[in-house]
Amino acid sequence: MNRELQRENIERVTRRQLFGSAASGIGAAALASLLKTDGAFATEPASAQQEGSGTPGLAGLPHFAPRAKRVIVFWQGGGPSHVDLFDDKPMLAQMAGQDVPDSIRGDTRLSTMSSGYSKWPCVPSIKPHKPYGKCGMVMSEMLHNVGAMADDICLVRSLHTEAVNHAPGVTLFMTGSQVPGRPSMGAWLSYGLGSETDNLPTFVVMTSSDKGKTCGQLFFDYYWGAGFLPSRYQGVRFRNTGDLVPYLANPPGVSRSSRRALLDDIAAMNAVHLADYGDPEIDTRIAQYEMAFRMQTSVPDLVDFSDESPKTLERYGPNALVKGTYANNCLIARRLLERGVRFVQLMHSGWDQHGNLYTQLEEQCVDTEGPSAAVVQDLKDRGMLDDTLVIWGGEFGRTPFGQGDSSKPTGRDHFGKAYSWWLAGGGIKPGHIYGATDEFGWNITENPVHVHDMQATILHLCGIDHERLTFRYQGRQYRLTDVHGKIVNGILA
Repeated sequence: MNRELQRENIERVTRRQLFGSAASGIGAAALASLLKTDGAFATEPASAQQEGSGTPGLAGLPHFAPRAKRVIVFWQGGGPSHVDLFDDKPMLAQMAGQDVPDSIRGDTRLSTMSSGYSKWPCVPSIKPHKPYGKCGMVMSEMLHNVGAMADDICLVRSLHTEAVNHAPGVTLFMTGSQVPGRPSMGAWLSYGLGSETDNLPTFVVMTSSDKGKTCGQLFFDYYWGAGFLPSRYQGVRFRNTGDLVPYLANPPGVSRSSRRALLDDIAAMNAVHLADYGDPEIDTRIAQYEMAFRMQTSVPDLVDFSDESPKTLERYGPNALVKGTYANNCLIARRLLERGVRFVQLMHSGWDQHGNLYTQLEEQCVDTEGPSAAVVQDLKDRGMLDDTLVIWGGEFGRTPFGQGDSSKPTGRDHFGKAYSWWLAGGGIKPGHIYGATDEFGWNITENPVHVHDMQATILHLCGIDHERLTFRYQGRQYRLTDVHGKIVNGILA
């Protein structure tokens, strides 16, 4: 064992003795602070404490008045085609079948599926585009529901990323690195800002897929993980089959009061263990037991849709009440936001159209664009859009050239050099287009926005200076934006 490791072990034991073994003074004060919302050492039993008040975040946060109190991310896994949906390029139609010029392609990094091509045939948008709203925002006719919200959204046409494959691309936006292991955005916000409710998790994740399962991409749990933060800040994934949250119900013969008593006893034992070792994961365990108990009543209410009007359900489409669908997840997401959940992350796969562009892209729009727009309209009707940040996007776009047989391409490959997202609410400039690409949709010509810039802007809208929300790990201060990122003032209201 080297000297440095010996020193670290000695320091760790010393801290445990100081904070854990002291039956009074610092040890007791630290423990009481950690457990004050869990009821393990409260002056009254946990079952009698008031619920629903939430828990505070770090001292001094938010750094300034937030524009957004809550965030919802509509993550479209696989890479929605920007040139088919948001960034119409007549030049692709004029040069259909001809190669994208070398002067445009340059040395752009592409995936191994197309980097060795000798032909780069231009493929025009598969459906016409048209202007929407008073602002005249031009998008595909496949996006008629999102188009109806054009005056409420900001369309960013100048996103760019280094990633050329799915998992690294998703991981880069969600965690700030292409390599797994760092905290996700929702975990950072939970850690920094705390929660606004005791009865539901601060950070909830739901996943869905197209019916045909045409996209083979997986949703890895590190997309919503806590990384090196205490695990209590990771996202809670709601299942799309079976029970929404498993093991919430009491076993046969166990009453709610007896379960409460059992949890109080377990919490007391865990608290003693926490005092001995100072391990934050013990605090996480206590918090998880308490949250599960509260969710026994909050989750059934969450998915009781009897109070939703027929008009509202119609907005979300025919799958609104079909469990596990994107539409149903959107409806649940809006109800989560109403109940104080800070960060909701919906992840839907099916956008990886390498060989089925002419059939699958439209099906994806039918499944997802209506429910996405319904959430925006619902939030607006309920007076919540102004302080809810809505984000719609994927890990990259798709190539302006076709994939497959160059004489008759049937798909598009991954493309991170330029792509589009839309945002709404929470301090975003409505009815606005930001950024531009060249006549092929290949190179950004105006106001580039890197993934780290978008992260910095999202945190800014939540009242956080992205350079000041940090966590020390392995001798270094880490943050979501790594050592990069600048606020995109041009999309702010």
